[in-house]
Amino acid sequence: MTSVEAPVKRRQWWAWAVVVLVVAAAVAPLVQQWLTNPDDQRLVDLDVYRTGGQMLLEGRPVYDYFTPAPQLLPFTYPPIAAMLAALLAEMSWGTAQWVWTAGIFLALAVAVGFSFRQVLGRLGRYAPWVFAFLMVACTYLMPIRDQVRFGQVDILLVALCLADCVARRPWWPRGFLIGLATAVKLTPGVFLIYLLVTRQWRTLFMASFVTALLTLLPFAVVPQDAVDFWFGALLDSERLGANAATTNQSMRGMLIRLYMPDALTSVIWLALVAVVGWYGFRGARDAYLAREPLRAVALVGLMAVLLSPVAWIHHLAWVVVVLGAIVGDGRDPVRLRVAAGVWLYYVVPVPWWGVALKAAEIPVVSPVLGKIVQNGFGLGALALVWLLAHWLPRAARKPDTTRQPADTLDACPESRISDLRGPSPKRP
Repeated sequence: MTSVEAPVKRRQWWAWAVVVLVVAAAVAPLVQQWLTNPDDQRLVDLDVYRTGGQMLLEGRPVYDYFTPAPQLLPFTYPPIAAMLAALLAEMSWGTAQWVWTAGIFLALAVAVGFSFRQVLGRLGRYAPWVFAFLMVACTYLMPIRDQVRFGQVDILLVALCLADCVARRPWWPRGFLIGLATAVKLTPGVFLIYLLVTRQWRTLFMASFVTALLTLLPFAVVPQDAVDFWFGALLDSERLGANAATTNQSMRGMLIRLYMPDALTSVIWLALVAVVGWYGFRGARDAYLAREPLRAVALVGLMAVLLSPVAWIHHLAWVVVVLGAIVGDGRDPVRLRVAAGVWLYYVVPVPWWGVALKAAEIPVVSPVLGKIVQNGFGLGALALVWLLAHWLPRAARKPDTTRQPADTLDACPESRISDLRGPSPKRP
């Protein structure tokens, strides 16, 4: 290290220390609001995780219990999640709340760092302050606020899958984190499809191996709980909550709220899954070929929300990655304005405006516009799929087509891209 570099690095460390304090002060009102709630309204999903782990430690059936009234929530995750949650059960309730909340913000910091790596990488000494701004801005997105409110795990899954896909030189076997996330909560399994369509065979093998290993392990350790989940609890979508509730912003949730016959709803939903899945994964494949892994991850994350039978608002934590993909290197003012619009849209409680509009009982307006606004976040996710797959590649296109994007994958060598595109034509 040169004599000039040393003071710069020291200033950077001090800057990052101040950033931690600034972010902590900015998010303190949100944390205080939810961690001082009445005990039966506080981090209710964390209570589910922790009680699931407690049931396992006590040798009681994990999938037969419900949290105390008024919540009465069952454990809905695979048994490996209960095994991991045993660590939370060993903590006191108060300690677990603070540890989990700190973990949420640590996972968010990882997601923000990877999602906005391009713009942060070119800002030099200003990077810590922009990072602080981005952390606070993302914290107040409604899907992230709900992470803190309920003590949810989604932002951790986002961080795991994102790091696995875009880390340039990971110290873990690539695919391991996706496998872990998929084993804990099934929706990240869409990344296995992504790895398949992009022919990342080594990563796909590792992710599949880890998923299978962590899925089969409970059959050896807690066999009855494993059977109860895979052949019982998993097949009952109502265990997750009222599927027609406003908070379910998946395509199926939006269709259920139209109150059509169940058979017709299922047929339309399956058709939409096929169409949207084809479009989204094709867009992710194109992004991979274009060496834009962040855009690919954003599209696959949206697939996890839209294609799932049930996707609550907090599942839309993938919006953090979407915003990073739109911002890019921060040089394009149009993309910055679009990102600001997307951010604002997911900060305000759009679906609940729809509920209020329906309750107003205004002829025609309430049943039609109210229903559309009630589905606002799900419809917004569909719009984001189009934006990432169609609009963004065209907005990012520059006259100099030889310039490589800054955010590239080491796991995506030129030879692998050539395999996907097919053999190059021979020159005469």
